Amino acid sequence: MNARLRLLLVLVVVAIILYFVIAQPDNAAATVRTIFAAIGDAIDQIIRFFRGLTA
Repeated sequence: MNARLRLLLVLVVVAIILYFVIAQPDNAAATVRTIFAAIGDAIDQIIRFFRGLTA
């Protein structure tokens, strides 16, 4: 991918995220909490899997 196109895409994504945070901070915070909860659940499941292998 062209470096300029990649930079443009990154800037567009950052601009959208900033707009979302400024326009709807409560929804943005809820979205971040949901994402972190999903990541935490995934890590927990991976840990359970490896513990199951060693049990």
